[in-house]
Amino acid sequence: MTYQETLDYLYQALPMFQRVGAAAFKKDLSNTIALCEHLGNPQHQFKSIHIAGTNGKGSSSHSIAAILQKAGYKTGLYTSPHLKSFTERIKIDGEEIPEISVIDFVEQNKAFLEDLRPSFFEMTVGMAFWYFAKQQVDIAVIEVGMGGRLDSTNVISPEISLITNIGWDHMQFLGDTLPQIAGEKAGIIKPHTPVVISQTQEETTSTFKENAAKQKAPLYFADQIWKIEKNGEEAGKAIYQASSDKATFSFKFELLGNYQKWNLPGIFETVYQLKLKGWNIESQAIIEGLDSVVASTGLKGRWQTLYEKPLTICDTGHNEPGMKEIVTQIKTYSYEQLWMILGMVQDKDVTKILRLLPQSANFIFCEANIPRAMKASEFAKKAESIGIKGQIMVDVNEAIQFARKKAGPNDLIFVGGSTFVVAEIEEL
Repeated sequence: MTYQETLDYLYQALPMFQRVGAAAFKKDLSNTIALCEHLGNPQHQFKSIHIAGTNGKGSSSHSIAAILQKAGYKTGLYTSPHLKSFTERIKIDGEEIPEISVIDFVEQNKAFLEDLRPSFFEMTVGMAFWYFAKQQVDIAVIEVGMGGRLDSTNVISPEISLITNIGWDHMQFLGDTLPQIAGEKAGIIKPHTPVVISQTQEETTSTFKENAAKQKAPLYFADQIWKIEKNGEEAGKAIYQASSDKATFSFKFELLGNYQKWNLPGIFETVYQLKLKGWNIESQAIIEGLDSVVASTGLKGRWQTLYEKPLTICDTGHNEPGMKEIVTQIKTYSYEQLWMILGMVQDKDVTKILRLLPQSANFIFCEANIPRAMKASEFAKKAESIGIKGQIMVDVNEAIQFARKKAGPNDLIFVGGSTFVVAEIEEL
């Protein structure tokens, strides 16, 4: 098969959560365990770091990978979903898995995949572990897809587990209280393995303490250890200071979102815990890694500037806590008029998110080209029911061009609401 035929086969043969939602979600690890056994249990052939959380796990995964790369380690990185290309999900030292390796994996395992019928995500996890083992990475940073306890990635024995934060998302799968959601995320805590929590939250602290105690896992609340201060921006990078009783760092961070202040304590404490385990990570590697996260790993869509005049920014934040942070950051900008180009998926509580938005903005409602997307017309109706009026333009790129023509040079255009809307931006 060609690469395109291979991809078409995978998309058609295997249920894919980002496209169809709940129908692709499996409530146990049996398929992943069976696939890994068939592949020779590659997940045990390399060291790893496991990262879960509602928001921030992607930024944290890429940042830690960038630091490990700068420290000289051959570093695997598994994340999801992809924005532009399937191969973004599986990288080594910032280089995406070659198309020929995707073809080889499917050809070698096609009969088994057809017999097992795993989900698309279960298959990609198996492919990532197979590729990292084959390429003999020193360490791989593995981002959880959803939750933790029942996530397909939860078959590894990591050096460290990191949980970024807990918010309201995927409640139909993870529970309808923050402690319940935290309990699912805490499923990545392993016996006697350090676990780092990026952000202390009153509602979830006891859940993490109980789960860590059960596993006899050392527990570190990173924001109680590291103080993070943002001191401005310079040449498209944020300037920060991170300090603890262990060390102080002044550094530039290639990720501009102010919400990164919640992720940085977990990133620093995870690196510190790795050093305690004997990993050789000099201060310079930390500074250089954070300075070059995008360049080193290819991360896209995190408070990313698409155009300068009028300033046009996109962000993949797609749930209530994520949108709160976005609105807070928008308020730090000076602009004449705000334009918001938004699309969402069907399984989000869009009314709660809409209530966070500044009603004085010019709204354009769009939709991603996936079955799970909420129709732009339905989104507009929900908005109108709480007093927000806007235009409907189904295609995000048409919406961006329309807003750029109508906006003044000192206006601000924001594009987001869904990872999949951001994925379809041509300029990304």
